[in-house]
Amino acid sequence: MSNETLANLLHEDRSFPPDPAFTAQANGTAALYAAADADYEGFWADQARTYVTWSKPFTQVLDWSNAPFAKWFADGELNAAYNCVDRHVEAGRGDKVALHWIGEPGDTRDVTYADLHREVQLAANALTDLGLGKGDTVAIYLPMIPEAVVAMLACARIGVPHSVVFGGFSAEALNTRIADAQAKVVITADGGWRRGTPSALKPAVDAALDHADTSVQKVLVVRRTGQDVAWNDARDVWWHDAMAAASPTHVAQGMEAEHPLFILYTSGTTGKPKGIFHTTGGYLTQAAYTNAVVHDVHPDRDVYWCTADIGWVTGHSYIVYGPLALGATQVLYEGTPDTPHQGRFWEIVQQNKVTILYTAPTAIRTFMKWGSDIPAKFDLSSIRVLGSVGEPINPEAWMWYRDVIGGGSAPIVDTWWQTETGGIMISPLPGVTSLKPGSAQRPIPGIGAEVVDDMGDPVPNGHGGYLVLTKPWPAMLRGLWGDPARYVETYWSRWPQYYFAGDGAKKDDEGNIWLLGRVDDVMNVSGHRLSTTEIESALVSHPKVAESAVVGANDEMTGQAVVAFVILRAGASHADDDNTGIVEELRNHVAKEIGPIAKPKRILIVPELPKTRSGKIMRRLLRDVAEGRQVGDATTLADTSVMDLIKTGLSSGSDD
Repeated sequence: MSNETLANLLHEDRSFPPDPAFTAQANGTAALYAAADADYEGFWADQARTYVTWSKPFTQVLDWSNAPFAKWFADGELNAAYNCVDRHVEAGRGDKVALHWIGEPGDTRDVTYADLHREVQLAANALTDLGLGKGDTVAIYLPMIPEAVVAMLACARIGVPHSVVFGGFSAEALNTRIADAQAKVVITADGGWRRGTPSALKPAVDAALDHADTSVQKVLVVRRTGQDVAWNDARDVWWHDAMAAASPTHVAQGMEAEHPLFILYTSGTTGKPKGIFHTTGGYLTQAAYTNAVVHDVHPDRDVYWCTADIGWVTGHSYIVYGPLALGATQVLYEGTPDTPHQGRFWEIVQQNKVTILYTAPTAIRTFMKWGSDIPAKFDLSSIRVLGSVGEPINPEAWMWYRDVIGGGSAPIVDTWWQTETGGIMISPLPGVTSLKPGSAQRPIPGIGAEVVDDMGDPVPNGHGGYLVLTKPWPAMLRGLWGDPARYVETYWSRWPQYYFAGDGAKKDDEGNIWLLGRVDDVMNVSGHRLSTTEIESALVSHPKVAESAVVGANDEMTGQAVVAFVILRAGASHADDDNTGIVEELRNHVAKEIGPIAKPKRILIVPELPKTRSGKIMRRLLRDVAEGRQVGDATTLADTSVMDLIKTGLSSGSDD
């Protein structure tokens, strides 16, 4: 990854200094960097005392004596649900709206902190009535409804680690996660709403539990859609019945700071999914701190909206634990961006006067493809901070986001972090940083990160390498559930002194960090290391391109060949029916932006890209197509017919 080609691909001259008026009110300040550098442990102790209420104060900050297994604030005790709910009610803010919930069909419900307090207490008692106790585990398989938040907080309240499984996962995927966590209870719903129709959930749970070795004793079912569902009287319990029978009062007890809060599974490249688990004190501290200083959440005046699903870590940290610990008001939306129309997000922003919007580059590029005229129909003037999460954002998508959604002035925080890190690690601070389109820029105060070469040595500015984390951090994963050896092998074996994230990165001439995607997404073309992310950025910078995905396909001559799949913007015109003209135009554009070595061997114009329901592009499937193989498992795609459309069009394009 030390090749000069990789280091010099992307050059960005645009820079946007912070507005002095924004800086004057910002939570994040330049002084935080100095404080963290001067006293690392003292800095995090300050954050833990600022953002968290402790039932038993801690005296020790970090125990790194058994590296790479960290302990943070280990002799302290706290309750995550108390921090997210009770203390706001006790402070007289019970009437404040916690969740502006919006169902996809248009039904709405405002949930105050007092409402949340009442429901979390009932749910905690209902779970206890089902036989759950501290240290048991619960699987949650729910749509984006308030009960999902209540269920997570109720588990946290009684010391039961939850394992939330994204509602788009299959029965088989659900089964492996239930089995690995040995969940005693599953919390699900009859279904949720998706693209105008009810989408069943309980049948997947029933199928997942159709195994003799299951650890599940009870299934708690929320009635959301009213669909008929199969029912097992010995196992199934309606949520509303359990809540009606539960005692209304539950006193939260302190948990050890290192008590597991949740397990979240990520797909392994091989073998079973990895059960990443986080503990309570350090995780809650970093989730709240980063939500405050990166997103600049001011609970007294902001309406915050993170568009993620709670099935992903972004939903855990920046819908449930971070914002609720701060006492924020936020939007919770069940549906998709294009139901019932393509302006749905902007309608929600307008109606709820959303001030902070945190979404994914995939969504932003989709909005670009639909056209700027759609958001132009809505009043987006309330927005004052924009965030990006999930993958690197192309500079042109960044500019579109700022200009069209942010009114040409809202700062964008381009955040890098992972399920494993628990919270944001690299990001601008909106009141401090001069923003560079497409760059996550620098580690936030209190985080140590570096770009290193094959030997583990830091690379100079202007060079590329591997992104590593150089210091333990409070929200770091504490291991893989039940498999400590795999944790060490996966994250600490390449350089034992560093956590290796698996991502490639480069530093520009000013030292800003640019994420290049997974190391697996770096191609070797005639001995040159090329990043798929940077070629995709070059393609998206062309005015006719809305979105692109690039893969490396095996090639006898060059080792790997660059193959690009491109979606054109709405209204983009090209003269020829077979796309040869636009393909050549785009190939030459990449050569101009990066260099001839990056020129795609083949470009395929496609109507859509294969994406999971969470918006991730399945490049593995595109690689199968590019190399002429049978396409692998596509069951997690939002629309499996996309692959047929792509295969049909494969014969067009360029093979120069």
